[in-house]
Amino acid sequence: MVYAAGWKKAMIVAAMAVACHLFTPADAGSAPKPRETAKTAIAEKAPDFVLTDLNGRKYRLSDFRGKQPVLIIFSTTWCSSCREKIPLFKSLHATYAKRGLEIVNIDIQESKEKVAKFTVRHGLPYRVVLDEEGDVGGIYDIRGVP
Repeated sequence: MVYAAGWKKAMIVAAMAVACHLFTPADAGSAPKPRETAKTAIAEKAPDFVLTDLNGRKYRLSDFRGKQPVLIIFSTTWCSSCREKIPLFKSLHATYAKRGLEIVNIDIQESKEKVAKFTVRHGLPYRVVLDEEGDVGGIYDIRGVP
């Protein structure tokens, strides 16, 4: 039967396409992965880090563990999508900070001076910390922003 033969050929082609997709690495052709990356899943603890905020104070994620929820944002000053999300994060801060939500903006690989100007210009009410070397971004497997 011609119809059955055509259907069988279509199924074989579809199966080959799926097999090719399954056996092709997801990161083929992308940048190499950092040496150590976090493989954090839902309900697992986020990797701890210590970074400095714009006032020179140390911020350690584990200081908040078990006490309050923490929303971590990875961004840069030049990221237009990150800037577009600022009103959302300001709104979340205004609504939930008094209920205990800690919002931490981790700026990746930029100078303190540049980030400080950006923070003032955009009136960021939440904590901004510096990952000047990109080490924490690497641990969290951040390959780009947003």
